[in-house]
Amino acid sequence: MMKKTGLHTGLAALAVFAAVVAAGTAHSVTRSDLESETVLTASAAEELFADAPAGVDPMVTGPVSVSFKKRQRDAGCDRAAWPNVPVACYPN
Repeated sequence: MMKKTGLHTGLAALAVFAAVVAAGTAHSVTRSDLESETVLTASAAEELFADAPAGVDPMVTGPVSVSFKKRQRDAGCDRAAWPNVPVACYPN
């Protein structure tokens, strides 16, 4: 037979466990409610490079044509910062 102290200890442990689970569930529900209200729009560069969440540097390291360099200069690629990088900054 179980002593009364063991029974009380077991019930107390069960109550603490239930409280922790309830608090975790409440936190999860609250967080997903906040996140579902956030609407994000992707820039053209983010859509073009969806597999690069940290961004893509428009700096081309290989040989490029004079017309591409002019296109980059006209688009202001040297001042562009992710995610607001014009698509013209990337090679075709």
